[in-house]
Amino acid sequence: MENNKRNRNQQQPQNKNGKKPKSGNIMYIIYSAIILVLGIVMFMGGDSVPSREISWNKLEEILLKHDYSKIKIVNREFAEIYISKEALQNDTTYNNLKAKNLFGKETDVQEAFYVYKFVTFESFEKDLENVENQIIATDTTGKGLSLSQKQQIINNARIDITPETRTDMFVEIFRFLWPFLLIIGFVVIMNMVTRKQMGGGAGGGGIFNIGKNKAQVYDAKKQMNVTFKDVAGLAEAKVEIMEIVDFLKNPKRYTTLGGKIPKGALLVGPPGTGKTLLAKAVAGEAKVPFFSMSGSDFVEMFVGVGASRVRDLFKDAKEKAPCIIFIDEIDAIGRARGKNSFSNANDERENTLNQLLTEMDGFGTNAGVIILAATNRADVLDKALLRAGRFDRQIYVELPDIKEREEIFTVHMRNLKLSPSVDKVFLARQTPGFSGADIANVCNEAALIAARHNKQEIEKQDFLDAVDRIVGGLEKRNKVISQHEKRVIAYHESGHASVSWLLQYAHPLVKVTIVPRGKSLGAAWYLPEERQITTYEQLFDEITATLAGRASEEIVFGKISTGALNDLERVSKQAFAMVAYYGLNPKIGNISYYDSTGQSEMGFTKPFSEKTAEIIDIEVHKMIEDAYQRAKDILLQNRDKLDKLANLLVEREVIFREDLEEIYGKRPFDEEKKNEENHEAEKEIDETTSIENENN
Repeated sequence: MENNKRNRNQQQPQNKNGKKPKSGNIMYIIYSAIILVLGIVMFMGGDSVPSREISWNKLEEILLKHDYSKIKIVNREFAEIYISKEALQNDTTYNNLKAKNLFGKETDVQEAFYVYKFVTFESFEKDLENVENQIIATDTTGKGLSLSQKQQIINNARIDITPETRTDMFVEIFRFLWPFLLIIGFVVIMNMVTRKQMGGGAGGGGIFNIGKNKAQVYDAKKQMNVTFKDVAGLAEAKVEIMEIVDFLKNPKRYTTLGGKIPKGALLVGPPGTGKTLLAKAVAGEAKVPFFSMSGSDFVEMFVGVGASRVRDLFKDAKEKAPCIIFIDEIDAIGRARGKNSFSNANDERENTLNQLLTEMDGFGTNAGVIILAATNRADVLDKALLRAGRFDRQIYVELPDIKEREEIFTVHMRNLKLSPSVDKVFLARQTPGFSGADIANVCNEAALIAARHNKQEIEKQDFLDAVDRIVGGLEKRNKVISQHEKRVIAYHESGHASVSWLLQYAHPLVKVTIVPRGKSLGAAWYLPEERQITTYEQLFDEITATLAGRASEEIVFGKISTGALNDLERVSKQAFAMVAYYGLNPKIGNISYYDSTGQSEMGFTKPFSEKTAEIIDIEVHKMIEDAYQRAKDILLQNRDKLDKLANLLVEREVIFREDLEEIYGKRPFDEEKKNEENHEAEKEIDETTSIENENN
């Protein structure tokens, strides 16, 4: 293996850093070389004399002295005045016309000339005629010459000019090549733009590779380090995924029985539950090529690019079969077609989806190519994408329960320096509803908090502070709050804590604070019970406890404030769901207006009549008002204990479950729950023992 690696490294050109040179750098070197060559050619072919252009006064002096040998009119644009050899040898004013080589030495000059740029050729002719008259007048005035002598002087004074049509080779070549150079420049600019848009990743080779797929390929050369050991919880999901991996490793186990592996599996679940991590584990476990792309990678600003990339992706996958294709966030291209009837803005996405459907189950065979996809919006996916033969399986990746959260904490605490006081079971109980990503964030935040306080180990309190930081936001102890507002907040939070402690199905308190945190002026943390189904009584108790904060304000101060906005919002949504969705209201009956397909979001009509909507509004209002009155009655019966709890909260700003037990005593419901759990555990042990005895 080491010899093979050494040979492969010897074959591939490398730079000083040990990396292969990029093709883009090579092209830049070629471009620079071309520019350098052109510069040298222009320099060698250029004029070695500093300056040839002269003014009319200088030209007039040369003409009057007869130091010129000939005058050429080039393209009727400028004149070249050639200096005679005698003048070059005898007059030092023409030394600047002596040419020099690259080493600064003078060279033999065959012809030296000046350049005079005139405005128009006609004006130049008149100027020459004036010079001729001046010469004639100078040579004939006061000398008593004969007519023949005068004619001879006039002939000698005539300045002869030679017209010449001249073409510049570089100009002509440029005129011929400029359309091609323009096209090449446009292609280069588009190449740079597309390379920048595509981030230089796979398939980011410019405009000519814009239709290529940008999938990251993991194979024997480039392997993923994540394995199933790094994925805590998700036991059921891992079983189905591992079955697909096992089929790719040992296909005969399944094919001998005539079975066929599913062509695709769709991972569905809330954000942060580990769908992408599970796919990474597949890439790490499978010994086959693994293509990873995001749904947004198929969509570009150019028409037809998405469908082209889909074709190219499956073409590469078929060449490396057996292999796995993973498309993350597939809802970016897999949304149901025909939803936007007002414009054609989604045509490109629909074309991409059509091509994906064709490649997944078209006339061509995709033997050995298995497709994995992940999304948290399975309700918006096209039905054709979810039918059998495409995504045969839908694997639900749900929020972890308490045991799975404990496993997730174990995984993310591997590299942390923990204090013996840290209890994973306790932390798992303190984080109900947390996803795997949330727990990872808790562990990282706890490490940052411990480092901020210069601790050598991460303690239990650091984890609790991290949970508070993530749930409620950053503490704002410097926020200006008056004493009256502080008391109102204290009674508000004490009302929540008291009613939730006294109701059987409400969540018991863990911690309550009146220190501003995030957008809230106070916050309370509860320990929800792990439930799979919920009854009317449980939901009604939760609504009552939520409204207890406003009820406490009204009882104590005789006024209500805007501080219960979040409470009212939660209560209104929960009560509406109980009436309209869950069928928990006798007036509405066993009817649910919930639409799991999400199609009602696109419409402008309600699934019920106006009369039914009026009944729903009345029943929701009645339920909320009954719960509010119930909360007031409970608080009035325990007014003295409410005052003690609120005063303690004003004094300490933060109180815990133990403080609530001192005032209200232990919850009788907790003892009943423990007895039920112990009874169920004993029953399971008895059943297990009886089964073992029967087997013996």
